[in-house]
Amino acid sequence: MYERGPTAEQLGALGLSLADVPGEEVEVWPDAWPALRLFEAMSTQWRLGQGGASGLDYAAIPSTSSMLGIKRRELPDIFPDLRILEVEALAVMAESLE
Repeated sequence: MYERGPTAEQLGALGLSLADVPGEEVEVWPDAWPALRLFEAMSTQWRLGQGGASGLDYAAIPSTSSMLGIKRRELPDIFPDLRILEVEALAVMAESLE
């Protein structure tokens, strides 16, 4: 989700196209879908500092989840999964800075 693949131009230089690069399929357990949907919808809601992203802007969670049809009472069950996605995304982003 946060690792960019090669561009069409980069692939073209090698005589390839985007169709030549297989997409990676990831299995998502049904109970993790609400957190994944919320995480994806929050993709522009990162807190940024001098070192890059430091975490999601939690103040945006209620309004974003509401737009997705997620009820406020469901958030306590979803939040731990959202935090796992956040931590993993931060780790991937940190690796790209190295």
